[in-house]
Order: sequence, then structure tokens, then C-alpha cells
Amino acid sequence: MKIVKKNEFDDEIKKGVVLVDFFATWCGPCRIMGSILEDISNELQDKAKVFKVDVDESEEIARKFGIMSIPTLIIFKDGVLQEKHVGIWQFEDCVNSVKKYL
Repeated sequence: MKIVKKNEFDDEIKKGVVLVDFFATWCGPCRIMGSILEDISNELQDKAKVFKVDVDESEEIARKFGIMSIPTLIIFKDGVLQEKHVGIWQFEDCVNSVKKYL
């Protein structure tokens, strides 16, 4: 799954529906969420983009969106934050939330 850095973040979220996972490599729950996100990405395929932001490497982005705990997942539509979820998000609940914005 693609890890997006500061210089490409705004371009990645500006069009369509995008699910962003704010994570860290040392975070156990983030690793669990990572495998769920792979399945979500496969389920949504061309309907929505799914990518990750490493909070240690992209602190400015994390601060911008008030990321205080990880994993935190945010759904954007055309660059506008729609939903924010902290913690592990179960596959079905996450997919259903993303589909609301398609």
C-alpha cells in the first residue's frame, strides 16, 4: 500500500473519495489495521483510493488533522474531511462508511 509524504498529500486527496490511514511502523494496532486496509483496498479497487501516512515521517500532516492517537483513519471527499475514526476499524464498518461518499 502506498505511503504518501507531505509533498504529494494534497494532490492525492483533492479528487474523489480517499481513505487515509495515519500510522507508525512501531504501532501494533497499526499493523493489524494495515492488513484490514489491504482487504479494504481490494474491495474498493477503482472506486476510492486508500493510502497511508507515517506520522513519524510526516508530522506536519498529522498535526494539521489533529492526529493524537494511531491508527487514525480519515475519509476525504474532494479534499474535504468527511469522517475521522480512531483505533482499529472493522472491515465492514469501514467499507460501508467509505461507500456513503462514492
